[in-house]
Order: sequence, then structure tokens, then C-alpha cells
Amino acid sequence: MTTTERFDKHVMGTYGRFPLTLVEGQGTRVRDDAGREYLDFCMGIAVCSLGHCHPRMVAAIREQAGKLIHVSNLYYTDSQGLLAEEMNLHHIGLPGKIFFSNSGAEANDGLIKSARRYGHLKFQADGKPRFEVITFQQSFHGRTLGSMAATGQAKIQQGFDPMLPGFRYLPYNDIASLENAVRDETVGFLLEPVQGEGGIHVASAEFLRALDALRKKHDLLLMFDEVQAGFGRCGEAMAWRAIAPEIEPDGISWAKGMGGGVPIGSFWLSDRAVDDKGTKLSSLMGPGSHGSTYGGNPLVCAAALETLKEIREKNLAANAIRQGARLRAAIESWKLPLVTEIRGLGLLFGIGLNSARIAMGEGETPALKIVKSLISKGLITVPAGPDTIRLLPPLNVTDAEIDEALAILKDTLSEY
Repeated sequence: MTTTERFDKHVMGTYGRFPLTLVEGQGTRVRDDAGREYLDFCMGIAVCSLGHCHPRMVAAIREQAGKLIHVSNLYYTDSQGLLAEEMNLHHIGLPGKIFFSNSGAEANDGLIKSARRYGHLKFQADGKPRFEVITFQQSFHGRTLGSMAATGQAKIQQGFDPMLPGFRYLPYNDIASLENAVRDETVGFLLEPVQGEGGIHVASAEFLRALDALRKKHDLLLMFDEVQAGFGRCGEAMAWRAIAPEIEPDGISWAKGMGGGVPIGSFWLSDRAVDDKGTKLSSLMGPGSHGSTYGGNPLVCAAALETLKEIREKNLAANAIRQGARLRAAIESWKLPLVTEIRGLGLLFGIGLNSARIAMGEGETPALKIVKSLISKGLITVPAGPDTIRLLPPLNVTDAEIDEALAILKDTLSEY
């Protein structure tokens, strides 16, 4: 029985999978079960920040697996404390505290719960709690019931009604739509500084500053979903700092690249005082308010710690900026009719496509058709919506690897 047949028989069909069985990876390269090698510019959808099987990360996993893999969060562990310290001191740079989960969707659920807890402390004039979180169209925050309800894409929510109430979706980057957006029940904003699944759209500095001003005016929370954009991918440790560095958010969520490949997520809450008693925002999520059996276990924290230290010590965020600029300059210089625009920051990189130039088969989108063609030529990428190709190489990608990917891209895109 082949792997594909085994999946068909035993695994739920919740993914539209490419006909590719990957068995081995090293750096930017992966190999399939037929022995063919590919240049991977998907990296598990922005997960493998250091590429596949980075020696520093592999060594950390091996050492920790021989000492202690898992214990309950009822106890203290060195690796979780060291990881939180690394994140707070060297990446976030603001006073606050961190909760560790297993995924980005869980991290966003944690932010949503935190906002609701805040709404009980800072309630409406009539004594009712504030609960509404404003998110934005074409956002993606996950597929749990809570994070799916926060996602501003109807296609994600179809067939799962009724949605969890308490969310409203506004146009992204539209400052005018914010003018009368805040209601009595509104407690905060949640947004991606760079929308990933929604098509690689970058928030403008003016838009983030407008949200920050409303946060201060109405005593709201400003929360950033950096699940795909954070930890160097956009050229700064924190993606919002690449846009409006003066802003100090109330909450941030991460996953994907922070673990380099192990299943870990987290959310952070600021230590800022939220009342005249000096109550810290981060203290509102006290014992019994939230939990995770596996979240932040010794194994994943040891791997994530070495991943983030490597990103920081090697200044890989700067490489993300440099390589993203090289991609942009090369693709723009081709002046291809198929390419409508280049979007993104650093190595969260999107190529917009002119769908009128692509003849599609049943069930295909322009991006899907191009991605399939790229894979056939040895370059793995991933769509971001129907008409955008997403490039997500590791943060330590080399000039030679970028050049190799550009050659395949130019060959493929020039066909249209």
C-alpha cells in the first residue's frame, strides 16, 4: 500500500494535498519518496525558520529528550522559564508575561479570553461586561470555534454555524471605517500586522496608529496576531515594529516560526497597569483562568529556545530584509504581464497574479495552478488566497538559494 492509499483509507480528508510524499529534509532542501529533491520555499507555511533539521535545534531536541520530555504545568521547568525570558528580554522588549500553548489558534483563543476578562473588569456604563473584539476582513486567526469566529473570511466559517458571538469585521487598512467603529460593548482590536492567508497585505503605519489612538481614547486592548509574521520573518523580531515601532500593544500571539518545527504557540499580555490600584493586565489571567496540558513542555521549549537564540544571535531578521528586497527587485525587473504586484515585508512575501492570463481547470485557482507548476519544476511554494503566491523561505536562506528560486519563478511565470 502506498502512502497516498494509506492516507485515503485512514486519514480524514481535511486537506487538499499535493501529490507529494516528503521523507527527508536538510536546510532549504526536501526529498520525496522517489528520491527527487526540491527547494522548499514553503517551510511548513512559515514554520521552519532555520530550515529543515538545523543542527542547533536537532541537538537541543536530542539532549532534552534524554532528560525530560513532559511534565505537568503544575510544576516549574527550566526550559519554559528560559524561553519566556528570551522572548521578553530579547524579542518583545516590553514588560509582560507569556502563556504557552500548542498552536496559533490556541494562542489567539487566549487573547480573546483575555479581552473578555478585561471587559469584565472595565465594563460598560450599565454594568454589563464589554466583550466585542473587532477584527478585519480577509484576516485569518485559526480554526478553533473561537479563532474561526474572529476570522474575517466567510468561507472559513461556512458549515459551522452558529459562530461564537462577539466579533465584528472591518475593512483592513481603512482608517475611515474606524471613525464610528467603537460601540459600548467593544473591548479591543485583534489584527495581523501582515495578513498571511488573506493574501499578504501589510498594515500601514497610519492604520496601526489610528487603532492605537482609539485604544487610548476608549480604553480598549490592541492585540497583534503575529503567528505567521513574528520572530524575524518581517525584518524585525516583532512584525509590528517594522511598521510603527513606537506602538506598545496589550497582547501578542505567536506560533509557527517561534518553534522552528515543533508544535508550540504562545500569547503575551502587557504588565501595564489597568486601574488606579496598579492591577497589571497580565495578572487578569490568574490560576484557573486558562490552561494547556502540553503547552510549554520541556521538549518544545528547549527547541524553541535554541531557534529564537539562533535568529537573534545570527541577526537573521536582517537577512530576511535583504533577501526580500532581492526577490522584489528581481521580480519587478522582469515586468511580466502575469504579475500584478509584489506585497509583503521581509520574507513574508507575496506575488499577485493576473488571473485573466491563466486558463484554469475545475476547482483550480490562479495561485494553485502556478504553485503546481512550480512544484513540478522543483520549487515548493504555497498559495495565499486565490490569486497570490506566497514565498516563505527560511530566515537563513542564502543568496544562491534565492537565485535558484528566482530562476524557476521566472521560467514559470514567463509562460503566461
